[in-house]
Amino acid sequence: MLKNQDRKLSVAPMMDWTDRHCRAFHRALSSRALLYTEMVTAPAVIHGDRERLLGFDAVEHPVALQLGGSDPAQLAEAARIGEAFGYDEINLNVGCPSDRVQSGRFGACLMREPELVADCMAAIREAVQVPATVKCRIGVDDQDPNESLFATVDASAAVGVTTFIVHARKAWLKGLSPKENRDVPPLDYDLVRRLKRERPHLTVSINGGIADLDQAEALLAPGEDGVRLDGVMLGRAAYHEPALMGQVDRRMFGDAGADVDAYAAIDRYRPYLAARLSEGVALASMTRHMLGLMHGRPGARAFRRILTVEAIRPGAGLEVVDRAVEAVREAEARREAPTDHAA
Repeated sequence: MLKNQDRKLSVAPMMDWTDRHCRAFHRALSSRALLYTEMVTAPAVIHGDRERLLGFDAVEHPVALQLGGSDPAQLAEAARIGEAFGYDEINLNVGCPSDRVQSGRFGACLMREPELVADCMAAIREAVQVPATVKCRIGVDDQDPNESLFATVDASAAVGVTTFIVHARKAWLKGLSPKENRDVPPLDYDLVRRLKRERPHLTVSINGGIADLDQAEALLAPGEDGVRLDGVMLGRAAYHEPALMGQVDRRMFGDAGADVDAYAAIDRYRPYLAARLSEGVALASMTRHMLGLMHGRPGARAFRRILTVEAIRPGAGLEVVDRAVEAVREAEARREAPTDHAA
């Protein structure tokens, strides 16, 4: 069972990014971070290809399933299926601003219907033994976040939900694209701190605009009022610069031992790559999540190019990863080599 300390750092659910291969890769960098699936709609879980949608490798634990939907009975059934697959948490998406989400009456538009969210969460909690949690925004469109956030949280807390991940921005469903909604609405970290201060019995994690572990550590430090948030959720930073995940166990969880560097992470990821390749999984579908691993290092561009160009070729295997790694090692060796200035 997940405990509060297990939530100190998590990686956000990100559509088209945090698939099972991405999660296995992130696990090669951190054994402690809580990982989330992409959002899967409840009807898809019930009626779709469950192994394709929900299947995951045991190395991914702890891993949470994020569901989308607004029908309590469907969500309860999908949650039961997810728990049977072995997920450590069931999370309801009350924050995604995409057009598809709006037409389906789930995601961020549910911020307008806190009682419906509570009904959904009550059904999920009744259906499963694992934690049932909410990921939400602070409001949508012209809502007052001081009211909308607390209304959503309080309604779900009233049915027994104790854990909330708050993306500290509004979602503008009218006038902004989903991409713009990740950057344009201003962040309000202070409101999330206020939620924790005024609801100290709840577990509150913060999400949105967190660029690195320095910022994550600062957000988890006690404020002037002594209030301490329970967790930080990283999104794009963890995906685009995954090497920072190699420091998570030490810096965020206080584990002893060395950080996991980029080379060690690839060594850890290799058995997973080999196993999936033997099952017929295309190399590119796994290595696409590694493209930012060497960010800032000599040879990073060559690393990305090799993985991008060669991994898509028919029959591409681990030798492509080896060539990409070797390109970085050679670039680093050239940089470190002494220069002969003799006449």
